[in-house]
Amino acid sequence: MFRMSGDEYIRLNRGMSFEQHRAFRAITMCRTAELGGHIYRCDNCGAERISYNSCRNRHCPKCQFLRKEKWLLARERDLLPIPYFHVVFTMPAELNPVVWQNKGTLFNLFFRCVSLTLMSAAARRFQGAKIGFICILHTWSQTLLDHPHIHCIVTGGGLAPDRKKWISSGDSFFVHVRALSRLFRGKFLSAFKQLALENRLSFNGRCAGLREPAVFQDFIDGLHMREWVVYCKEPFGDPKNLINYLGRYTHRVAIANHRILDLDAEHVSFQYRDYADGKKMKIMRLSNLEFIRRFLLHILPGGFMKIRHYGLLANRNRRVFINICRNLLNFVAETTIPDYEGMDWKTLLRELTGLDVDRCEECRVGIIVYIGPLARPP
Repeated sequence: MFRMSGDEYIRLNRGMSFEQHRAFRAITMCRTAELGGHIYRCDNCGAERISYNSCRNRHCPKCQFLRKEKWLLARERDLLPIPYFHVVFTMPAELNPVVWQNKGTLFNLFFRCVSLTLMSAAARRFQGAKIGFICILHTWSQTLLDHPHIHCIVTGGGLAPDRKKWISSGDSFFVHVRALSRLFRGKFLSAFKQLALENRLSFNGRCAGLREPAVFQDFIDGLHMREWVVYCKEPFGDPKNLINYLGRYTHRVAIANHRILDLDAEHVSFQYRDYADGKKMKIMRLSNLEFIRRFLLHILPGGFMKIRHYGLLANRNRRVFINICRNLLNFVAETTIPDYEGMDWKTLLRELTGLDVDRCEECRVGIIVYIGPLARPP
């Protein structure tokens, strides 16, 4: 679709950001001759195969599988024999226009307020215990409209301040969602007002009225009056189920190719789940240009980290904390988990899926031998 309608979209939308242009170009060229490639030949039947290079852009729906699997395998090494909770934080839709004009600043604020909310609520409930959690930002709805929300996978309990006891949450909910919602709302709006006072937010277009103090205060008062949506799902019965569950969220892009049902020169049809109508599966038909516009809404600022680790799972001291927790829980970690970090992509793909890309697809006997690079077109 990008190749089919991309030139027209760029011509009509001169205000695309650098990140949007870069992602757009990468996805358009992914696994085509424009990125170059490699030539292989079977040592048995002589059949030749050309393998074009991937773009490796994190917004490309075709380039996330191995990156996701490596990340999930690394998380499997951190599992504890405890319940884990899935908590989701969202912001009111009224904030969306401001958020989209200040993506980096307000997404960072979103992460900071979610982490402070979880740590503060957990400390109150678990006698000051230190919990661990992973936060994953998604910015889209099922129909690709703007809907920023953060998925959190949270340990059911935490490490006591003296590091000599594990304080468990049991199988009850992590913290009451209403308490989480109001605590999060207060932290976010307080910090949001401070950013505005420091002139660190842009208010343009339909948000320009927020530059007026009275209008801005009315806007904040309206957000204070609303109940912000936070929900918590029941804990995972088996921690290993957490790994499969995480795979649905970690390296997902706005829409996967399998959801696209039909495409022509002008329109695209795709499948979506309507949560407002009993989670029924429905079909939406959009013009190609509108589909591209919605997809590009969700291109993140350059260098922005959409997956973040906190508390016991923070990268700096994770191994120390995990080992302390395992000792307190009398848990011996599996030693049979392979170390995939240093594997090349072919070996990793074979280990995960059983697919041997070095085996000839024609004769099914020979081995594909590398002949040489395929240069990019001039």
